[in-house]
Amino acid sequence: MARHSEPAAPQEIVTLAMVAETAGVSPSTVSRILTGHARVSDDKRRAVEEAIARLNYQPNVLARGLAQGRTLSIGVLTQDINSPFYGEALRGIEDELVGTGIVPLFVSGHWNLQDEIERMQHLLSRRVDGVIVLTGRLTDEQIREYARRVPIVVAGRTMKGHNIASMRVDDFKGAHRATQHLIELGHRRIAHIAGPQDHADSVERLKGYRKALEEAGIPFDPKLVVYADFHEPSGVLAINQLLEARQSFSAVFASNDQTAYGARLALYQRNIRVPEDVSLIGFDDLPGSRYVIPPLSTIHQPVYELGQAAARVLLKLIEGGKSRVSLPEPQLVARESTRRLRP
Repeated sequence: MARHSEPAAPQEIVTLAMVAETAGVSPSTVSRILTGHARVSDDKRRAVEEAIARLNYQPNVLARGLAQGRTLSIGVLTQDINSPFYGEALRGIEDELVGTGIVPLFVSGHWNLQDEIERMQHLLSRRVDGVIVLTGRLTDEQIREYARRVPIVVAGRTMKGHNIASMRVDDFKGAHRATQHLIELGHRRIAHIAGPQDHADSVERLKGYRKALEEAGIPFDPKLVVYADFHEPSGVLAINQLLEARQSFSAVFASNDQTAYGARLALYQRNIRVPEDVSLIGFDDLPGSRYVIPPLSTIHQPVYELGQAAARVLLKLIEGGKSRVSLPEPQLVARESTRRLRP
């Protein structure tokens, strides 16, 4: 009969004092060497390093952080953790923090100001060392008030202030390029599924759309603009609204990829082919956009890189420094959902 293996005994916790005893130095010497503040002989340093390796000593990072008045955690206020858009940014933040000993705490505001205020208060009560705010409805004044307590990096807007850094993707330029792409393919009746009217990204993308039309000599038709909420169901509703209003169009610029997915479904349900009957372009270049049918033309914005940059800049602010942010410009990714308009 097979014998059940005994559970492994818990590994002994190696303390700093044990390292000091093995190396033949004082605990304070080991501590100073670990923090990089010790002026000791090469022999003592080598002895400590060998003792650490032999005992497999793992420094208590949290204790060291607390001794420095830090919790080694940062808060990240996003809007929807389930969103593939925000997921890319969160992945960038996590990857940038690897090896720093700092842990991110993610909370969602759900595009609700009161929820965002409550989440911020929750993060501050945890005494995080800093906060990254990924867009949202907090006002500049509220962010400046929070920045009196901790360093803050805010994405999706441009603002200045003590203890604050901001960054944003050029939504205007990206939307201008998306609309320009459709115009270059011969389209003139171009519908736009915009985002919420009070959302900064949506406002800039609408401006970019209108500017491209103006430059091409195409009159702006407000009846071709439908407002949505950046989610798939609103894309379905937007297309149905355009069709039920009997608006003719040969192309659609959706303000983000998720809305474009919904628009694609609505067109399919109406037996309207993409791109044979209607060309469709989105904005974001989410990972899934290359796998939908047909693969979605879109504007690539550096969401993952934005997350990385936000974490990198926040670490600089926490250390008392400053850092300039330069994000890559949005780029057109032309796939099979757009084609030249045929007479």
